[in-house]
Amino acid sequence: MIKKIKLDIISDVVCPWCVVGYKHLEAAIKELDLQEQVEIEWQPFELNPDMPVEGENLRAHVARKYGASREDSDRARTEIAQRGAEYGFKFDYFEEMKMVNTFDAHVLLEYAKSLGLQTELKLRLFSAFFTEHKDISDREVLLSEVQAVGIDVQGATEALANESLKEEIRSTEAQWHQMGISGVPTVVFNRESAVTGAHPQESYKQILQELIAKQ
Repeated sequence: MIKKIKLDIISDVVCPWCVVGYKHLEAAIKELDLQEQVEIEWQPFELNPDMPVEGENLRAHVARKYGASREDSDRARTEIAQRGAEYGFKFDYFEEMKMVNTFDAHVLLEYAKSLGLQTELKLRLFSAFFTEHKDISDREVLLSEVQAVGIDVQGATEALANESLKEEIRSTEAQWHQMGISGVPTVVFNRESAVTGAHPQESYKQILQELIAKQ
């Protein structure tokens, strides 16, 4: 039996480069026909853990956090949309778009992992936020999205109220920070090495080939 390659992907559901990076990684896995040999686990990371419930206008947010001008943000949006389109993902930025709190989303992603539906939910939330203009900090929206990937709403509702599960998320986030992870996406390979940023498909392919050769 072939030992699986374990990939921990540390990311946030409101991180556009996390979408781009995953699409590159996914394409590399498919190109090498490794779908059955790779095990992916999504790890929680909040870009804005202190984001209030009402969220913040995205342009105002990037101006405040990164000092980006309107021209900077327009340029970034265009580049990200192009990168996404190349791999079949639609980024549909709009003027009223908000940066939102993602803690509940991470709780539900952890719950989805126990059901074997974590990647399905992660991709659904990426689309909900970046393509469909949905507020993924809204619990009604979140419960609708979990249902869309086949997760029972009752179980998901209980997960959102589960204090030990919330504590587990906070603890996991803290562990990654302590290990020096400060940017996302970060992909950790077999808990041995890691790369941060949305690397090209070819880079992921090369790393995966090296891991296969080592096995």
